[in-house]
Amino acid sequence: MLHIFLQAQQGGFDFNFVIMMLLMVVVFYFFMIRPQQKKQKEEKKFQEELKIGTKVVTISGIHGKVAELTEDAVVIETGAGKIKFERTSISKELSASRYPTSTTIQKN
Repeated sequence: MLHIFLQAQQGGFDFNFVIMMLLMVVVFYFFMIRPQQKKQKEEKKFQEELKIGTKVVTISGIHGKVAELTEDAVVIETGAGKIKFERTSISKELSASRYPTSTTIQKN
């Protein structure tokens, strides 16, 4: 009969395991946490630098143009009318390159 015995390391400290865990933490930081922090900083900077007339998109997906600004609120003019939002609900600027106008489209 064939017997296979598995033996675990007895005592001691496994440096390979520690190095592997540290490497996982470093990779997790650089691929998950750091990019998210960078995005949050850029979003906050954009929210602070809002100007009247800027075309924006809210976090909920509403597209419009900034009509009024106060210290903590923004009034956005949409197709349905004016809506008041908190500054923190503004997600990003509506870029012209993403939504071309009829003047930029070339017809063949």
